[in-house]
Amino acid sequence: MASQLDCGYGRMAVVRGLSFSLAESEVVALLGANGAGKTTTLLTLAGVLPALGGRLEVLGTTVQGRRPHLLARRGLALVPQDRGLFGELSARQNLELIPGPRSRRSGALAQVLDEFPSISDFLDRKVGTLSGGQQQILALARALALAPRLLLVDELSLGLGPQLVERMLRTIRERATTAHMGVLLVEQHAAQALGVADRALVLRHGELVLEARTADLRSRPELLESAYLGPSGQPPGIQPPARGEGER
Repeated sequence: MASQLDCGYGRMAVVRGLSFSLAESEVVALLGANGAGKTTTLLTLAGVLPALGGRLEVLGTTVQGRRPHLLARRGLALVPQDRGLFGELSARQNLELIPGPRSRRSGALAQVLDEFPSISDFLDRKVGTLSGGQQQILALARALALAPRLLLVDELSLGLGPQLVERMLRTIRERATTAHMGVLLVEQHAAQALGVADRALVLRHGELVLEARTADLRSRPELLESAYLGPSGQPPGIQPPARGEGER
């Protein structure tokens, strides 16, 4: 999928030399501290940001420049941090904003209502009046209504309760398995992401420092801790005191 990929803004690379692959039906968790480059990576994979270097291939096509609309046509769906919903439209209208004939929209709506029955309670309310949790459910449901081949999700748990996040992650896992959908999941809460993911990638300061199967990380949590903190044993951006400092 990505080979020696550089991602960033303007000419400044935030992520450097990133290489990884993603298979169909596989859920991969992209982890790391704030500022590690996770969102930048997702936006580059989705074609929102152009790659600054390296090679990027998504759904069988080489991505060059900003190509979000072309990737969407090939089956990529993105759930961004800001949810990407239309606040003046109802939840129903947001769900119906998918291409294809009416029969496809009706079928997709029926499926997401089966997966997220709570949407029925606010289906005809304007999105701008919904709670954060309701908007997040709707954003994920709309992405799944597209029947994507590749789903990118950025910070699903942001501001939400653990039970709601667990239900949404379980739905993602089930859809990945049944629909042969690949998923790249950016998540701050590593334990929840590892509960549904097959593999995990950890970024630190824009570089891939760990790639491992989640079963290995659950049995050896020190691997994940070391990847987050680095050789200094300090959180990213915090340097250990020089010899003699802090001893007074």
